Amino acid sequence: MISASTPGLWTLLTLGQILLVTLVLLVACAFLIWGDRKLFAGVQMRKGPNVVGPFGLLQSFADLGKFLLKEMMIPAGADKLVFLLAPLISVTLALGAWAAMPLAPGWVVAPINVGILYLFAVSSMGVYGIIMGGWASNSKYPFLGALRSAAQMISYEVSIGFVIVTVILLAGSMNLTTIVERQAGWFWHWNFLGGNGLMGLPAALVMIPMAVVFFVSTLAETNRPPFDLPEAESELVAGYQVEYGSSPYMLFYLAETANIILMSALTATLFFGGWQPPFPLSWLSSWPAWGVSLFCFLVFGAKTIFFFLLNGMVRAVVPRYRYDQLMRLGWKVFLPTALAAVALMGAWRIYGMAP
Repeated sequence: MISASTPGLWTLLTLGQILLVTLVLLVACAFLIWGDRKLFAGVQMRKGPNVVGPFGLLQSFADLGKFLLKEMMIPAGADKLVFLLAPLISVTLALGAWAAMPLAPGWVVAPINVGILYLFAVSSMGVYGIIMGGWASNSKYPFLGALRSAAQMISYEVSIGFVIVTVILLAGSMNLTTIVERQAGWFWHWNFLGGNGLMGLPAALVMIPMAVVFFVSTLAETNRPPFDLPEAESELVAGYQVEYGSSPYMLFYLAETANIILMSALTATLFFGGWQPPFPLSWLSSWPAWGVSLFCFLVFGAKTIFFFLLNGMVRAVVPRYRYDQLMRLGWKVFLPTALAAVALMGAWRIYGMAP
């Protein structure tokens, strides 16, 4: 009888997990794009997508067909290999980052002990796809957009890194599954409220601002309004992707959406309990393991959707920053605040937390 330890079977099971997570993520992208567009339309007092399918739910699939059928145009002076490779790199990194994300108890493709470092490394490499696309287009507007994106993403990655250090100090682990498990129980065990029950509430004075800094930094990391300076239409004619159309443009858009969902899921995981419900549910103990995992997955999905829609609300109501304001916020406000928070959480870890 073949056991799960057989290399061939292990490989097939792993590939099956990867394909399942990718399929669920792609379907989620389609419907969350619809939700984002409906939210944006509601703020502007218009209907939004409402023709293709009930309530316009199939609009994203119609857009997919349109992108696949359109003719692919490559500028005459472009570096064709790099031009086509850039969106592939972007979408591969965006989807690959989900390998270490715990979706529910036991539902993670790669439960590595340094999952936070893996996510941080993969998300940081996403800037290469944007730089390659801007440079290979052989046009000044995409190139300027790519340079802006590199400066912006690197600047805010520094703040995100220090904010993540505060979570690591609080949880005592870089394994994302362990971080979620240590937030079990009532919602005051979640990291944004100190992560140690009522005894940890003093740490909430640091962690609540850090959750806000992390959320705002993810907007800049994903080039999301009000920090969409690399795509500023009034200045750069849509920035680094202006020369793209058809399937390559769709891949860039898919990568951006997958990254936004990833950052929303990471916000829920690091600060708001991940798959943990806000209060203990005793009746879950009588459920089978797969039922508990499915319920926890729905809880995790609800939190991720909430932060995704909160992201969309910010996009709809906050005007775009100037570039100097963007950099000032990152380097002169968020970075010193995050550094001070790391020092405070280090002191709390040594002197304040109960053994």
